[in-house]
Parts: sequence; C-alpha cells; structure tokens
Amino acid sequence: MLDSQPSLTYPNTRKGDQVDDYHGVKVADPYRWLEDPNSEETKAWIEAQNQVSFGYLQQIPAREKLKQRLTQLWDFAKYSAPYKQGNRYFYYKNDGLQNQSVLYVLQDLEGEPEVLLDPNTLSEDGTVALSGVSISEDGNLMAYGLSTSGSDWQEWKVRDINTKQDLDDHLKWVKFSGASWTHDHKGFFYSRYNEPNENTKLEDANYYQKLFYHRLGTPQSEDILIYERSDQKEWGFSGYVTEDGKYLIVSVWRGSDPKNLLFYKDLTQPDAPVIELISEFEAEYSFIDYQGSQFWVQTDLNAPKGKVIALDIHSKNRTEIIPETEDTLRGINVLNNQFVAFYLKDAHTQIKILNLDGSFVREVELPGIGSAGGFSGKRQDKETFYVYTSFTTPTTIYRYDMVTGESRLYRQPEVDFNPENYETKQIFYQSKDGTSVPMFITHKKGLSLNGNNPTILYGYGGFNASLTPNFSISRMAWLEMGGVYAIPNLRGGGEYGEDWHQAGTKNKKQNVFDDFIAAAEWLIENQYTCSQKLAISGGSNGGLLVGACMTQRPDLFGATLPAVGVMDMLRFHKFTIGWAWCSEYGSPDDPEDFKAIYAYSPLHNLKPETAYPATLITTADHDDRVVPAHSFKFAAALQAAHVGENPVLIRIETKAGHGAGKPTAKIIEELADEFAFLVRVFEMNPTF
Repeated sequence: MLDSQPSLTYPNTRKGDQVDDYHGVKVADPYRWLEDPNSEETKAWIEAQNQVSFGYLQQIPAREKLKQRLTQLWDFAKYSAPYKQGNRYFYYKNDGLQNQSVLYVLQDLEGEPEVLLDPNTLSEDGTVALSGVSISEDGNLMAYGLSTSGSDWQEWKVRDINTKQDLDDHLKWVKFSGASWTHDHKGFFYSRYNEPNENTKLEDANYYQKLFYHRLGTPQSEDILIYERSDQKEWGFSGYVTEDGKYLIVSVWRGSDPKNLLFYKDLTQPDAPVIELISEFEAEYSFIDYQGSQFWVQTDLNAPKGKVIALDIHSKNRTEIIPETEDTLRGINVLNNQFVAFYLKDAHTQIKILNLDGSFVREVELPGIGSAGGFSGKRQDKETFYVYTSFTTPTTIYRYDMVTGESRLYRQPEVDFNPENYETKQIFYQSKDGTSVPMFITHKKGLSLNGNNPTILYGYGGFNASLTPNFSISRMAWLEMGGVYAIPNLRGGGEYGEDWHQAGTKNKKQNVFDDFIAAAEWLIENQYTCSQKLAISGGSNGGLLVGACMTQRPDLFGATLPAVGVMDMLRFHKFTIGWAWCSEYGSPDDPEDFKAIYAYSPLHNLKPETAYPATLITTADHDDRVVPAHSFKFAAALQAAHVGENPVLIRIETKAGHGAGKPTAKIIEELADEFAFLVRVFEMNPTF
C-alpha cells in the first residue's frame, strides 16, 4: 500500500532475558526494562523513537495544512453551563485557542463577568490544569485542585472569591477526590493518599486512601481523619455534604467496579460516628437527597437498568419510588422539589421530570437525537441550565423553566462549518454471537457508498462508560475531508445497563472485540469503506480494544491508532491505580482469569513475521493512569514482529498525561499528526 515510501529504520531495542511463570506457563518479557521511565536507557529509547516518528510525520505535505485547519476550527468561544452557589453564578469559558479554560464569576446573569481563576497564568506552556472546584455554600470561598503535566496527582488550594486572593491552605497527595464544604464555611472534606516516593510516584500502586476534614487556616498535618480502613487497602472514599449541611455521605468504592458501599455521618452531632448504611458490595448505590429518615438512592440492585428507592436509615426498609424501565437510568437530580431523571434510549439522552412520589410530569423536549447534561441546582430552584450536543451540533446551552417546562436558548457557539452538510444515522448490526449492537455513522450528505471512503471506527467498550452523541472539532476536520466516522456502542459499556456492562468484562471481554470486529465487517459489507481505507481508534481501555483487534485481525484494517492503551494485560495491576481494573478484566494472579487475559493481551499476541496495519501508537511521559510502559513495550514488540512497508510508529508526548487537562496546543499538534498519518496511509488529498 505504501510502496513509494522508503523503508523506515526503527531504533534497535535491546531484548532482555526476563521470563515469568504464570500458573505453570512460561512468558517471556524481553522489554521489561522499558518499565523504568527514569533510566537513561529508556530516555534514550524514547528520544530515538520520537526522532523516527516525528521525522516521518513532519515530512507529510498535508500535515501543516491539517494543523492550520484544526486551529481554525478550534478557534471559537466555548462556554460551560452556568451554575449558582450563594448569590453568584460560575462558569467556564475558553476564548478559542487558550490552552486551558478560564473560570469566571457573575453577580447576576446580566452582570459583567470577572475572572476568578485563569490556569493559563500558572505555567508558560499550559500544562497546569484546573482539575477540581468546590464553592462554599455562601459562594465566598473556593477550594480548587491543580494537576501538572496531566498527572492524576492534585494539589488543592483555597481562594477568597471576594478578593480573588489565595489563602495559605495547601493540600498535597490528593488523587481521585473532590472537596465538599461544611455549611459553616470553615473547611471541607477530601480524600488523599500517604505521601509517595518522589522518584517513583508516577508508577507506584495507589492503596489506602483516607477521608479527611481540612479546617481553613491550619496545616495539612492537622487535618482530621474521618475514616480509613487499614484492613482494606483497595477501598477509596468519596465524601459529600448534603444540601442542607446535616449529613456527610460517604461512598466507598473498590477499584473500578460500579458496586459501592454507602455510609453517613450526622454533622449536627459532635463526634458522631460514621454509620454503615450499605455494608456489602452487592450493587451500585448513588445518594440523591433525603426527606426525614428516608434517603433517596439510585441503585441497580435487581434492576440492571436502574431504579430509585427510598431507604429508611433507621429501619433499613426500602420502598421503590421510580421502577426500572426499558431505558437505562444514568442519573437523578432534584430541582423544584421534583426528580430530573437522565435516561439513555439506544445510547441517546432522554430527560424526564417526575414528582417525588415517582409520578410522571413531562419529558424535556430536546432539539434532536443527542446528549444532554446539566440540570444542576438546589432542591427549591425553579430555573436551571442544560447543555445539548450531537455529532453535528456544538455544545449549546439552554435555560430551562422547571415550572412551565419551557427551554430558551442561552448560548450557541459560532463554529466555522455548516452542520446542514452532514448527517448522522444509527444502525443496528449483529455481532458474532447474534447480539444486536447499535452504531452511529456520520458523514457528508450525499456520500457515495462505493466501498472506498476513508473511515475511522472509534470504540471503547468498558468500565460501564457510555458513548453518546457528542460534538468533536477534530471529527469535523475528518468529515470535511470526505471521511466517515463510526462509533459502535460495544458491550462493556453502560448504554444498556449493568447486564450490558458485565457482558464485556473478565472472561467475556472477547465479546467487546467481537463487537468491534463485526462493526468493521458491517461497514465493509455495506460499502462504506474497505479494509485498506479503514482505521480503528481508541484510547485507554479503547487502546486495549484497538491492540486486541489488530492482533486478532491484522488483515481487516488499513490503519490503527491505539492511544494510551492497556497493552500488557499480565502486569497492568502492578502500577498506580491499575489494580482497580481487576474487577473489569480479572486478575492475572488468578489461574482462570489468566487464561482469558493471556488469550487477548495485545503485547502477548503479536506474531513474528506478520504484516500488521500501519500503526501510530500515542502515549505520554506523565501518564500515571495507564503508565507509558504499556505502549513502550507494545511498540518495541510490534516493530520486532512486523514485516512489510506499513509504518509502525510510537509518538511520545512530553509533559502530558492520560489526556485530562492537556493544553489545546498539544491536542491540536497530536491530532494533526494522527490525521496526517491517515492521509498518508490512505493516500488522501484533503482540500479545505
């Protein structure tokens, strides 16, 4: 396919003699040394790989043009929905090309906005991101978390909203935590880990999270320990203060499993104990609000698509308020003394307003088949805001009257493209075992089904995550070039409830890959594209998806783009928060789980002397969610196994992490490289 391209010379990657014994199976791990990101040998390898990759990418004529068009498309004002706390409104805005969005405060909706915090001033290159915000009940104080270079580690500070000045408070070693204020405005609850080893904090496993209360004006060393479990190293804690300030609700999580425990503490009683309300990991329990002794809780216990119950905290009696339906319940808020229920119907949003007894009031009329979010606020609020987006509709903000049900346009972005030129359809296809799987397909109107259209098939399929319609600037550039973009809702996701999720976990994980492969085959059979013009893309668990499918069916794809993927399925649980994924994947330490995992682990299923698709692996040196060693080892093994002219490259971003908080400039650079790679491989001639 790339006969005119001179052969690439890849860096020579040393092979070690490491061999491990897994339940009697000897498994070689020749690139184990790449797990140490700080060694001089690994640093030299990263530099050598980047020289080859950037050398290849920068000579693609279309790259600069793509970067210019992406920059042009990106350059429009982006707003979040405003939310109210105290007598103030807060929202985020990005003028267009700012590396990080800026947090603004308003005294009223018609007033003049003021900058409350601009993360772009915190670093020259935009690599310090605002990663968490909590406003006190009176709207006068803000606790906020910062992460550097994309790391999951956060440092929290406190700002006086009236003066816009920071107080002396400074909290460290926070990860996977928000902050929740007590109503006396004297402090907040948060969760943290013990101080890690400075040299290995981006790789070491994270265990023994603890829940603390920080009192303003005191050093972190004096924070009050609220709850810990020294006998349960995998337990994590999320503390939330109820709207009236009476209770601290503690959700106890264990890894990535949606099942959780639910505890509470009466904040009106000095030294009140933490009470275990739900003390078994039997289902997901999400606290909504309460009335008297009745806690309203969303759960999937005996209701895989979700329901709402009233749980009496004294008698433990349960009463069903909102029963399970055919659609999947994904969230509940309370406004105007009514429930606002978020449902997924075939992977797109439906919003229903219900009375507190569960009786139906109305469905919110959305502009089309898309995704909606927001509806935040207080229990008595009669007005709120929501956002709506679809594959061809940029995020648009509406003001909603809870009494009349009227939606009014509040903000509509101005983007340099015409959505009328594009269309999205949802089809259903059969997977290998006959399961019906939905897929969204977006392209230019009037597309010729000639079997020759460049196509990106994007997937995730895991961790109960739902892929719903959303607007993507980068996707618009691809569609402008005549490309097709397809997103199937694979098993392992949450689109059809917990049963759908479980059908793609542990020893059923192969279902996810089968669903993705079947989607590719459907696109080819229905003349959207052909193998030579079909790229598969995914990040994190989606990177695993791409890695598994390209090793199982290298003949089916023309290009693969695995990003920050989980590629070494035998050692994922040994780094940072990787142990938490055993509830999703199973554990390599378990003999039965090992068999299933080893059968699809991308690193261990590469076959020597095999022609693999053109591949661009992407990762980042500060990724402490999926450590970059996964991608390093996979790239080394793939380059060693691969034969033929297709390029097999790894692009290693510096001062970046798993993706969250990545500066706009780095995002555009990476997308320009990915699209240039596909333009070169698919021999496209983009015109904008």
